[in-house]
Amino acid sequence: MRVRRTFAFLDLSGFTALTVTEGDERSVAVLGVFRGALRRICSRRGVRIAKWLGDGAMLVGVDTTPVLCTALEILAARELAGERVAVKCGITSGPVILLEGDDYIGHSVNLAARLCDLAHGGEVLADPALVAALPPWARAGAPRQVVVRGVSAPVDVVDLALHPLTDEATADPVCGIHLTDETAVSWRSAGSLGRWLFCSDSCVDTWESRPGPGQEGPSDEAFVRDGIA
Repeated sequence: MRVRRTFAFLDLSGFTALTVTEGDERSVAVLGVFRGALRRICSRRGVRIAKWLGDGAMLVGVDTTPVLCTALEILAARELAGERVAVKCGITSGPVILLEGDDYIGHSVNLAARLCDLAHGGEVLADPALVAALPPWARAGAPRQVVVRGVSAPVDVVDLALHPLTDEATADPVCGIHLTDETAVSWRSAGSLGRWLFCSDSCVDTWESRPGPGQEGPSDEAFVRDGIA
């Protein structure tokens, strides 16, 4: 069956060196942190982890924007701050064959994997056609061409990133992405603190479904601490 999907391949740049310098046990611990963060982000944004690939992963989404948001958020994941690894990513979208219900065959899948291979740590390489689906808090560089193994002609790509941090920016209390009034998707009153800015409806939903006073679960203070730490 032919379907249209958006694919992202992610990989931990520097993982092999980490294994050599800090040992297998430490590397497995870092990998567990990465996988835990990615599961949490994908669950909130509605993106499927199609498969784990050692120190990386393949993501699949019916809609493009959640996949882009997931890739950009995991690049800035607080859990990996200070570690000697950095996430890199390649993203494409297009028609592919869905094989036996859980595997995807086609050029878009292969190209996303190749772009991930070409990316450096902390870099997202994407098909320029996906720029229109970027959230307002992300930006794309100028299109450029790269040589991709197995593809005869150079391929156009763009580098995706978060907007530079400014003094006016505040952190989404759920995901921690820094936003301004111009780049926020939504906002909610924060009482005497002013208002919360949110990067997506999924973060709004997570915030509004947090446990109320007296209920079990993370407190508002925990959400804020995790969001802006």
